Amino acid sequence: MPALVVLGAGTAGTMVVNKLRPQLGPDWTVTVVDPSDLHHYQPGYLFLPFGTYQPRDVVKPVAHVLGKGIERVKAAVDRVDADAREVHLAGGRTLPYDYLVIATGTTPRPDQTPGMAEGMGRNVHEFYTYDGAMALRRALEGFTGGRVVVHITEMPIKCPVAPLEFAFLVDDYFTRRGIRDKVDLHYVTPLPGAFTKPVSARAFGDTLTHKGIELEPDFVVEHVDADAGTLVSYDEREVPFDLLVTIPLNMGADYVARSGFGDDLNYVPVDKETLQSTFSDRVFAVGDASNIPASKAGAVAHFAVDGFVPNFLAHIQGKPMTHRFDGHANCFIESGHGKALLIDFNYDTEPLTGVYPYAKVGPLSLLKETRMNHLGKLAFKWIYWHILLPGRHLPVPIRMSMAGKVPADHAEDEPTDDAPPIPSF
Repeated sequence: MPALVVLGAGTAGTMVVNKLRPQLGPDWTVTVVDPSDLHHYQPGYLFLPFGTYQPRDVVKPVAHVLGKGIERVKAAVDRVDADAREVHLAGGRTLPYDYLVIATGTTPRPDQTPGMAEGMGRNVHEFYTYDGAMALRRALEGFTGGRVVVHITEMPIKCPVAPLEFAFLVDDYFTRRGIRDKVDLHYVTPLPGAFTKPVSARAFGDTLTHKGIELEPDFVVEHVDADAGTLVSYDEREVPFDLLVTIPLNMGADYVARSGFGDDLNYVPVDKETLQSTFSDRVFAVGDASNIPASKAGAVAHFAVDGFVPNFLAHIQGKPMTHRFDGHANCFIESGHGKALLIDFNYDTEPLTGVYPYAKVGPLSLLKETRMNHLGKLAFKWIYWHILLPGRHLPVPIRMSMAGKVPADHAEDEPTDDAPPIPSF
């Protein structure tokens, strides 16, 4: 009986097993390995510090999100022996496999930056974990004024727009509390601008400026001094803070390194179009666990898995894998005050202005702050739990389309709303 083993019951791993189980038939065993009993809606961590979401909105039992006929093993992974086709679990158990899918994602590692872990829970916080987001919630509730720094340690990170969203939302939060004039906000990034590509970097940079958030680009942190309340870069610049909200270095699972096939950050090397590993035709990596040059975000996992499933079914039958993943990603960016932006891009095309997902119809505007985008962001929680995780079809294009988009060289002509914060660009 052929065995498919999936490591990780997060977003990508859950979608994989729920989509493949009905199609593989009774001759296959499908096993998912994860040490936790809980599944977390990680995009919801952004809203926990502000009280917009409650714990019940972001956490559900793993058993409630897995379909029928899927075997679950509650254990941590020690290492993978790709030559022997075995997964060695913590505690000594071994799982043989015919095909393996690695979906153990990426995690924040404050221990990799000197002084960062030591400051956590004091004047240093993060929102990329459930516990961290709840601790930050308490810190914000008690904050009455001073210098708040939102900081990215190094790329790549899970959901690269989330730090921008936090900066916009914390501006909104302090405004609603009536103390925004007592808070000095700074956005510190290793990137040369607010984001990675010219059109979107300009748009988000304009938004930061409009909201009175100072941008500190090209800042590569060397260490954090929580006692002194300073970030120190390798070029010896210092950024003082009263409250630091940092995104630590993100890394893949440690067992990837122990297995001998990860890169420097423990991500699994794969073909960026098929997600098949470069070291074994029996191993694939999906979601944040792979080293594909795309955003580490839930949308990428969704689009990639939708193409991976038919590829996998073809591969096990000895047929070519014809579905080529193009790095498609789209992300809502909360901008505060009940509005949000939306970006849509892939490996080769940067985020552009226009409408999504259908030309002329939209109904969502790209790189424009609208109420509709905000409602789309909030609606995604229901879509996540009830459509994406169960493996149901979401009627949006898997591959990125230029339909409705304004080319970068015409972006200056794109009209905007009468009200800022996004000026014409």
